[in-house]
Amino acid sequence: METSRKFSKIRIGLGVAAALLLGRLFYIQIVNSKYKTDALNNSIVYETIYPPRGVIYDRGGEVLVGNKATYDILVTPREVSAFDTLGLARVLGVDVDLVREKMAYYRSYRTRIGFKTLVFLKHVDEDAYMRFSEVEYRFPGFRGQIRTERMYPFNAGGNLLGYVSEVDADFLKKHPEYKSGDNVGRTGLEAAREEELRGEKGYHIYLRDSRNRVLTSYNDGSEDKLAVPGRDIVTTIDAHLQQYGQELMAGRTGSLIAIEPSTGEILALVSSPGIDVDVLANMGSHFDEISRDPGKPLFNRTVQASYPPGSVFKLVCGLIGMQEGVLSPWTQYSCSRGYVYAPGKKLGCHEHRSPLNFTEAVRMSCNAYFCNVFKNVLENRRYESTAEAFDKWESYVRAFGFGSKLGTDYPGELGGTIPTSAYYDKIYGRGHWKHSSVVSLSIGQGEIGATPLQIANLAAILANRGWYVTPHIIRDERSLDSARDDNPIVISSSSSVISSEPSPFVISSEQSESRNLHSTGIDSKYFEYAVEGMWQAVNMSVADGSTATLARVRGLDICGKTGTAQNPHGDDHSVFICFAPRENPQIAVAAYVENGGWGGSTAAPIASLLIEQYLNGSIAPERQWLREWIKVKE
Repeated sequence: METSRKFSKIRIGLGVAAALLLGRLFYIQIVNSKYKTDALNNSIVYETIYPPRGVIYDRGGEVLVGNKATYDILVTPREVSAFDTLGLARVLGVDVDLVREKMAYYRSYRTRIGFKTLVFLKHVDEDAYMRFSEVEYRFPGFRGQIRTERMYPFNAGGNLLGYVSEVDADFLKKHPEYKSGDNVGRTGLEAAREEELRGEKGYHIYLRDSRNRVLTSYNDGSEDKLAVPGRDIVTTIDAHLQQYGQELMAGRTGSLIAIEPSTGEILALVSSPGIDVDVLANMGSHFDEISRDPGKPLFNRTVQASYPPGSVFKLVCGLIGMQEGVLSPWTQYSCSRGYVYAPGKKLGCHEHRSPLNFTEAVRMSCNAYFCNVFKNVLENRRYESTAEAFDKWESYVRAFGFGSKLGTDYPGELGGTIPTSAYYDKIYGRGHWKHSSVVSLSIGQGEIGATPLQIANLAAILANRGWYVTPHIIRDERSLDSARDDNPIVISSSSSVISSEPSPFVISSEQSESRNLHSTGIDSKYFEYAVEGMWQAVNMSVADGSTATLARVRGLDICGKTGTAQNPHGDDHSVFICFAPRENPQIAVAAYVENGGWGGSTAAPIASLLIEQYLNGSIAPERQWLREWIKVKE
């Protein structure tokens, strides 16, 4: 009896196991076609469909980066059988020795290659590709592939746009979602917007016969997957302005940046020397040469270089002094070719009349004036110590966007440097330093480091009379005009108080949040005195002490400030910030030319030519000599 029950349990168990096995076989063979596909693997070929990357447009709809078809011949060495070597060479239009060398290489490294598919020939011409397609079945293991390659209608910023290249082993370890043969954006916008631009690969599945001839689509194409093209993006860049800016900076080292003040949109972002777009599509073959270039064209100076801002920073110190109540626009200080800050120690200045008020000091760029202002800021009796006053000064400076990343959507941005009281406590000892220890900060020297983008942002702040929108390079899909209709907040150009009166600076509450509107915390009424000094620096005469007369353009009311940043490694750097027109500014520019000398002689004319081209569409006949003069200096 006991034995009978045991046999019954065994029979039941075997029956259940058999039922499960039969059910699984039915699912594999009848229900799930995946296993059928795998079983047919020897007669099935997958052809990858590479999606076109998204197109990159400028602000006006001009194509900055597009696509063109390119043709490759692929090979899977393990699938290659004996073939007519000379015949393949003739079809592809290459030397037969090249075919033999490649096949010998594949045989030598067959273990390492395994079943991988490799690129046998890249960029074959269309005629050769079509010839090969007709006889592909004669060459088992070889197949053609169509994909797209980047094309550049404008020479508008290789560093700005960035380049695309094939993924390597190190990249694949960190990004398993990519496969060998895929391309990825490496720098610039191509890298920053990789997710949108890359698209999604697809594939065709084909049946083939024993002679490697494709017979038909598998399952009538029902198992195929269509490629999804990458998304197009619209930038804030003006292609023509970017191109012109590059021409102005040709032969020089530095940066030239233009921003639309009311929106923070970057109109031009020139790093010089830069990468020519002609090499971007085939960067792999040019990379070593470019990386060894002593001019460092791969280094994007606009967001990665940290420079002393020089005398353009005097505007920041003066505005802080007025907000802190230690300076009025009419306060005068004397200058005797410099500022004596300690016995036997003098910070020099150029020859000009004396004494000066604030606006005159901006116009003539007087060092002594702003040293005095800085002294009064740090000796302000509202604070218990120099360190406490310095902390307040530092907080204002950071509100101007210095000392940390601006948060732009452009990749690779660095934050520059602004020293802290703790830093000076460590150097001099707590309570053992004062304004004379750090006086060079007042004129944008010393331990201050700023990126050209931060300096350009300062120009936008002055144009806006005290606020800025985070500079950005990808354009908002919403129209500015429609955004302004929705709950506008009006920021007056003559007061820091929010007003309901009409103003050229109108930003909706949604824009303020989404575009990161920032205030410097300084009353806009003080900016009017700084702007007046900037206007005088450009539009009054050399006899009046104006420092930027080469930047004057009739009818544009350019307002600017020169800077000459000391450089311990060679000639001084030439700096100039400006905006135009004075009322309702449309463009703000910063030019920073390494070893360019005095700001009024190099950076100022370059920046003014960029503004003139943008606002007028051309350079006036009476200023053509200036463009030619700049070319001569290259």
